[in-house]
Parts: sequence; C-alpha cells; structure tokens
Amino acid sequence: MSLLTYESTRPWAAAIRQAVLSQKMPPWDADPAHGKFANDSRLTESEKEILVSWADAKAPAGRVEDAPAPRIFVEGWNIGVPDLVVEMPRPYLVAAPGTLPYIRYILPLNFKEDRWVSAAEIRPGNRNVVHHATVYLRPQGSVWYADAPAGQPIEKVAKAGIPGVPLVSYAPGVPATAAVPGRANLVRAGTDLVLEVHYTANGRPSIDQTKVGMVFAKEPPKESMGGFLVANAGFVIPPGAANHEVRATYTLTEPARMVNLAPHMHLRGKDFEYTAKYPTGEREILLKVPRYDFKWQHTYTLAEPKLLPAGTVIECIAHFDNSANNPSNPDPKSEVRWGDQSWEEMMIGFIGIVVEAEMPDHKLDPL
Repeated sequence: MSLLTYESTRPWAAAIRQAVLSQKMPPWDADPAHGKFANDSRLTESEKEILVSWADAKAPAGRVEDAPAPRIFVEGWNIGVPDLVVEMPRPYLVAAPGTLPYIRYILPLNFKEDRWVSAAEIRPGNRNVVHHATVYLRPQGSVWYADAPAGQPIEKVAKAGIPGVPLVSYAPGVPATAAVPGRANLVRAGTDLVLEVHYTANGRPSIDQTKVGMVFAKEPPKESMGGFLVANAGFVIPPGAANHEVRATYTLTEPARMVNLAPHMHLRGKDFEYTAKYPTGEREILLKVPRYDFKWQHTYTLAEPKLLPAGTVIECIAHFDNSANNPSNPDPKSEVRWGDQSWEEMMIGFIGIVVEAEMPDHKLDPL
C-alpha cells in the first residue's frame, strides 16, 4: 500500500482504522513499563482519534493548500546522500531451490588515512531473496579471509581469524539508522569491507547486487560507537515445547554508556527481556518485549544514554514457542538448535554502546 498521496491512501481508510485501534500499527513491541526510547513509534491518543475520526467520516480530502510538500527520495537512501557507495562488482545469481550458504565479498575501501563514518546503510539489490546482510570492517593485516580474492563471491567459512567489527546490518522491517551528531565509527586506513549476505531461495532464479552507502563525519566526533552481544548458542528446544526458556549473561569489565538494545530470535521467538544487575546488587529491567515478532526486528534506541558501571551483569531471558499453536512454527515436531536459517533458531541480545572518541580501541568485545 502506498501512503504518498491522498488518492493512494483513501482506499485503505477502513484498514488503517482497524490497525490503529488494535495497535497493530505502527509496530512497536516494547513494554512501556520499562525504559524510555527515542524511536518509540506508538501513536498518542489524540493521533489515534484523528485517524479514526477521518475514517469514520468516509475519509474526506483535506485542503490542497494545507498539504505538505511531496517527499523527495534520493535513490532510496534513508541516511541522506552517501559520500561513498561500495557495490558488489557484479550481480550474484541466487538459485531457485535449496538452502543457500552465507555469501561474502571482500570490498576494498582503499582509504589512505583514517576516516570517521557517521552513518551507513545496506541497500539490497533484490529484497525478495536477501534474508539479511551485515558489513564488517576488516582491519589491515587481518587473517580473516586473507587469501580470498576481492570482489568474488565466497561461500566457504574462514579457516582462520575472527570477524571484523560490524559497521551496519540490514534485515526486513529494520529501518536504517540516521547519523547522530557527535558520534561515528572509526574506519582505519587500509580497512576492507566484508559484505556478508544471507540469501533465501524463493522458487525461481533471481539476481542480486547489493550496495553499501556511507556518510563521513564532517568533523571529529566526541564519541566512538561500538557494542557487545549477550548470546547463548548451546540451547536445545524440545519438540512441541510452548514456552522454552533460554538465558545468557555478559559481565562488563569497564564502564560503558548504553545507547540501544536489539533482541534477535527467529520464527519460534516468543518474548525477550534484558535485565541489568549492578555492582550494588540492584536489578533493573532495561527492555521487555512480551510479544516478539520476527517480522519487525526493532533496535530500541534509548531516549538518553545509560551508564553501565564496570561489573554490571547483563542477563537476557528469552522464551521460544515450538508448539503447533505457533502459526509461524515451521515444524513443531522437530528438536530445534542454533542455526543460520530461519527454521533454526538464535538467541542474541545486541547492545550498542558509545565511548570517548579519543579511545577507539576500548576493551569491550565488538558486536
């Protein structure tokens, strides 16, 4: 459905009314009792009343002279006009059937000096087959895919090295993050991008040529962006289990200012909760998602950064519904473990942090 003009919106008035009253739209899954978030997309009661009254009045047109200027879209980028666009050298052919491995591309940046990137975005060439994608920063001298040719699709798993620091990710339903004044990612000279794409076959041959856009900071930032994850990869979900619990913890070895949280599960994900246990013994729920929805994977951005002292223990608790009552469940008769594919599962609690830009090599594990 298009909402760009009155003419394209008017036929959907009844559906809009129903979605607003049921709170299905805009999608927002966080429990309002815990945390304040800058990107909270819920409508106010007065906003709901405006939309419902409009629909009940048979959706009349407003005055033309009061209409806002048409939106201007620049090649679909949500971060503004990129200063640099890096693209897969040639289209990749996605096979019609089968389970596809992750495909990786080494994309040299050829930076001769360090650069600060204030915003980045992945634009899939074919959203019908791109399940998700991540761009990593591979520093000069890294042995991670050291022998892989640049620009060629790589299907094998790296035999040595560790993944670089993620720069940006893409998943359906996850909006691109705009630049925040004073914050940026440090990209050192000699760094290469490693583009990792997870394709899902849709029954017919397809091609994709994904690209990455970057916006450079116009002045040195005050804060360097980074993060860590709280994950459990050793779980086993029994067949038919309707409320299987999985826990994971992470202990901070140095203080950090938390700026966002992003829970991640797959089709059996039911709910997710972050709790902080501070060195004083006090406990605080940072985020509670009582009805996790794989179709809308939010990054919850805090209204104000939150200081986590050294020694803070972050605990994540997730529940999975592997029963026949879960309409999204691919197979309730199967035992489920960690895996890359959507019919497998993951349990990850991502946490974004910022540190002083003068100390980019902080000790916290990268995402």
